[in-house]
Amino acid sequence: MGNFSSIHAAKGRRFKLRRKPIQLGSLDSHGTTMSHEGITTVRVDNRCDFSSFSDLCICVVTWNMNGQVTYEDLAELVGNNRKFDLLVVGLQEVPRKNISRLLQAALLDSHILLGKSIMQSIHLYVFGLKDSDLFTKEVKIDKSPVGGFGGLIRRKKGAVAIRLNYKGITMVFISCHLSAHAQNVEKRNSEFRNLLTNNDQLLQEAERGQIFEGYSEGTLTFKPTYKYNIGSSNYDTSYKVRMPSWTDRILFKTQDTEEIHATLHSYDAMDDIHSSDHKPVKAHICLKLSKPS
Repeated sequence: MGNFSSIHAAKGRRFKLRRKPIQLGSLDSHGTTMSHEGITTVRVDNRCDFSSFSDLCICVVTWNMNGQVTYEDLAELVGNNRKFDLLVVGLQEVPRKNISRLLQAALLDSHILLGKSIMQSIHLYVFGLKDSDLFTKEVKIDKSPVGGFGGLIRRKKGAVAIRLNYKGITMVFISCHLSAHAQNVEKRNSEFRNLLTNNDQLLQEAERGQIFEGYSEGTLTFKPTYKYNIGSSNYDTSYKVRMPSWTDRILFKTQDTEEIHATLHSYDAMDDIHSSDHKPVKAHICLKLSKPS
């Protein structure tokens, strides 16, 4: 598996930004499913309507663009329901275009760009409600390469990250693109360990080999997101005949489970976007803070 996004949230804790900080993001991979050791599978709670019952609602998207993009695709990616507080967009194999400007145009005036982290073809953007800059501080970015190359379709491997404090909640978002294909499972695991080594204290357990320990993911109720014939919703019919795989994933984690409760309200693929051989994956996650006793 190679592309993913993950989220890590903590309340009222100082974030020690070391050489390579990483934590909340999206994932895309090619050709095999991820080992779920250490990952908790959670069910989707459909009750949230972006109401006042939550302190913070986040829309997270991950997409391997295969070097192609249109404004219409990004408008579909963003959607019409924009009541979320934060929009996090993790992208891989991004073409050489001004993606942040296209995303901002698709969002109209509802949200503004709070931060972006870019390493060649791996991008990460965080947008907030138009007044959210008043509640946002300590924005930091980082990036960590593990290989890959350029070309017409750039396939840089590694991760980019954004850390910010929004209304007192410290969050780390990561967009990651790891090595593809089933035979590269150990290489992907090694890449992920290297990305996390020497990072903030929230991920020190990764050095002990538990690379996804404590993370959660929604139940996979959608079809595999790779590999499609471009321009359609039909799986690969080329001579390679790639096996359909859930290569695009979104993981999340809270450090203080007694202080922050994370609820997954949707987790699905977006079948109406056809410009890539991957389908985007979108999640809606809400955070609620425990009241002081």
